[in-house]
Amino acid sequence: MRIEAGHPYPLGATWDGAGVNFALFSQHAQRVELCLLDEQGHERRFRLPECTDHVWHGYIPELLPGQRYGYRVHGPYQPERGHRFNPHKLLLDPYARAIGRDLTWNDALFGYTIGKDDLSQDHRDSGGVAPLSVVVEGSFNWGDDRPPAVPWNRSVIYELHVKGFTQRMPGVPEQWRGTYLGLASEAAVRHLQTLGITAVELLPIHYRINDRHLLEKGLSNYWGYNTLGYFAPDPRFATAPHDPEAVLREFKFLVRRLHQAGIEVILDVVYNHTAEGNHFGPTLCFKGIDNASYYALSAEHPRYYMDFTGCGNSLNMKHPRVLQLIMDSLRYWVQEMHVDGFRFDLAVTLGRAGLHADMNASFFQMIRQDPVLARVKLIAEPWDLGPDGYRVGGFPPGWSEWNDRFRNSIRSFWAGHGITPRELGYRLSGSPDLYAAARRRPWASINHITCHDGFTLADLVSYNHKHNQANGEDNRDGSDHNHSWNCGLEGPTTDAAIWSLRQRQVRNLIGTLLLSNGVPMLLAGDERLHTQAGNNNTYCQDNELTWLDWSDSDERAAFTAFVEKLLALRREHARLTQAHFPQEGELRWFLPEGEELLDSHLDHPILVIGVRWAGQFDPEPSPTLFLAFNASTQGVVFHLPRAGKGYCWEWCFDTSEDARQGRLTGPSCRLAAHSLAVLRLVPQ
Repeated sequence: MRIEAGHPYPLGATWDGAGVNFALFSQHAQRVELCLLDEQGHERRFRLPECTDHVWHGYIPELLPGQRYGYRVHGPYQPERGHRFNPHKLLLDPYARAIGRDLTWNDALFGYTIGKDDLSQDHRDSGGVAPLSVVVEGSFNWGDDRPPAVPWNRSVIYELHVKGFTQRMPGVPEQWRGTYLGLASEAAVRHLQTLGITAVELLPIHYRINDRHLLEKGLSNYWGYNTLGYFAPDPRFATAPHDPEAVLREFKFLVRRLHQAGIEVILDVVYNHTAEGNHFGPTLCFKGIDNASYYALSAEHPRYYMDFTGCGNSLNMKHPRVLQLIMDSLRYWVQEMHVDGFRFDLAVTLGRAGLHADMNASFFQMIRQDPVLARVKLIAEPWDLGPDGYRVGGFPPGWSEWNDRFRNSIRSFWAGHGITPRELGYRLSGSPDLYAAARRRPWASINHITCHDGFTLADLVSYNHKHNQANGEDNRDGSDHNHSWNCGLEGPTTDAAIWSLRQRQVRNLIGTLLLSNGVPMLLAGDERLHTQAGNNNTYCQDNELTWLDWSDSDERAAFTAFVEKLLALRREHARLTQAHFPQEGELRWFLPEGEELLDSHLDHPILVIGVRWAGQFDPEPSPTLFLAFNASTQGVVFHLPRAGKGYCWEWCFDTSEDARQGRLTGPSCRLAAHSLAVLRLVPQ
């Protein structure tokens, strides 16, 4: 076996049918060794013979897919200057398409000597415990697969965890549960289609590692926001996790199957930090390849990392090779894996070149002009933990954003805290106060009541306080500001009155979400009233707390049917999916007595209000709707706006009374306490 010069492009390990080309960027390295490992872990080293534009490269003829490999990178070990080279540490290829071996936690994974300080180099060899890259061939028959290309204004997003969604789902073959194939199963796809979902947003499926401190407590990094490999699907979701080619095939099969069902695939991605943590973290990949290039370091003390994420480090968005890594990864997932979009975790960090956050930074400009990425769905979590890190409404055109203003306002209203009609109107109509000035559309707002981070919908109406003791952090983790209301009793109850009120509340919350312009996002399991026992930070709970409960009950079946009905109503009414913000006069506000509110009264908090939603919309007219909200503790009689000659009001639904249907016989209707009713104007 011999090594030749090879080529500096493409980065990573590329099999061309006759051999494998290896290319690795490192600006400050002095020497790079390619390490090939056999099944027994024996290592054969080759010095990469060429370096072109800071890319070290070599080519080995006749090498085949399936070969496991890593790198040892030589250079200065000077943490005080930002350099952490340590050839005793075997390193993962940043461009690895698959993982040949997961890591085994051991002190040898750390570049410094644990127990002394992080400036003392550790000489123990990590070759037997480090994660390994593997050369893959990656072929797959995509057939006639093509993106569903669902328009933004017709989209309904369903955020799910691959394992949590399928682990206990009836109808999923036992050997497929918790896997990509389980999500591709007939039972899973049928549930998504019946519900009316157009896109699944998968919690991170890039290769991640488990935190050592979690494993020591018997927990794991379940959510997956601890990425190490930006090109490799996480093998823990494969039926054959030790077969790299099978991992790739199973993920691609999932995408193809969902596309056949008309469902898009959006990946939750974590490009803001890596699993290597802060200056006390392990040396697994980037830290040992070129720490000073890959990471944002303190200008005064380069030994330390800039941390805008709360996870120990932040990627260096000023460096062109870091930007290239992210762009190459995104394009790979679109072009090779056929995904339809991305949700960017802590996306403000991607615009930081130093302390300042710039929404016109290089990353955002590159995305906007890229012919591959400019056509997929781009969703930002529009904040991070750095200075001026809250940027809701501030992302560039072409982006949608998780809108926590919607979440907090609607939660507060139904918890009985009251909001103003103007605030409620903004949230119902796609948040024009946040997006209209920049000529963005209602779909810039990803509306949600719940997501993976926080209470589930059932817990939102059952708990006033978080109950995170199972996480082993003395209930210190997770948010204390949940805008929740337990309806009079903390936790589970057998009290019929409280139970009934909670059922109305979940209908009110999901009803308001699905009656609002913008893109609704549902948390998987909310339609099944899944509870996490009040834990609002289940990032480390890989167990029945997070695995969805698919057992039958009358209340679950009734609520699932209610959500299906609401989504069908949303599809039928162009008013609820319109492509433009409502114009002046299209939303008119009424008190229960029938008196129309003047503009000067729209800034006074209320608990009871009605809104008449009228107007002509493209591509076709839609019936006028009347939404009646009662978040108070008393029932009210609503005097409805005049229907007009030849028209009358017809029930769509009432969250307090399933049986209400048909046309009204009079000019008013009774609305129970804590309830929402929707009527539409129809010809007599």
